Amino acid sequence: MTKDDTQATDSIALATVTDIPAALGLLTRLPIRLDADQAQRRGARSAWAWPLVGLIPAGLSAIFGFVALRLGVPTLGAAGLALVAQVMITGAMHEDGLADTADGLWGGMTPARRLEIMKDSHIGAFGVIALVLSLLLRAALLAAILPGDGAFWALLVTGVISRAPMVALMSVMQNARQAGLSQSVGRVPSQTAWLALASAGAIALILTPYAVLALLLWTGLAVVILAGLAQSKIGGQTGDILGASQQVAEIAALAVFAALLT
Repeated sequence: MTKDDTQATDSIALATVTDIPAALGLLTRLPIRLDADQAQRRGARSAWAWPLVGLIPAGLSAIFGFVALRLGVPTLGAAGLALVAQVMITGAMHEDGLADTADGLWGGMTPARRLEIMKDSHIGAFGVIALVLSLLLRAALLAAILPGDGAFWALLVTGVISRAPMVALMSVMQNARQAGLSQSVGRVPSQTAWLALASAGAIALILTPYAVLALLLWTGLAVVILAGLAQSKIGGQTGDILGASQQVAEIAALAVFAALLT
């Protein structure tokens, strides 16, 4: 088989090993070395690995929180430090999507105006409120989870489960605009979306089997509501909507674990 044949086969394969560093390079600020040409050829097919990437920020931020607790930092302070670590690792890209989504969906009167607002780098009142509420909720829920038994596994699963909806939305919803991150990555094939969901579900089933049904119910409900709002207000999804889906799914998953572990 020639090099060109190998590249062609890799570009249409359901999954390749190179998808993982490509996903890390896209969704985190970690210094990942990757084959840019291969990543471009794979495009949206590499999105199956996005939930796996959630293990990295979730695991590292959990360690920050546990170390802070061990050093005597109050629980809420340890939760705040865990959030700081997570934001640093991801570059706050999901938080940025949440803020832009809130500003756009509630700050404009027409789909075109809403998309224009979402593209603007400035943050408005709705975006600030959404960010503050997200950080407060996540800090409070983390503070409830961190001292509990099984907290580390719960936070790993939260990192995984919260990134699966991004893949699903890119598969079932059309792009609301003809430019931007979501458009450049491309439409996610249904097989890729199913692989991402299956991978996330398998990890949740292995690490936190007691919470799987509740996670499916509440994270699914949160994302479906967001997707419905996006469809009705802008006619599809954007990179900002995808980032917002991660945030609402993370809050829902943390709420499930806070309820089950405390």
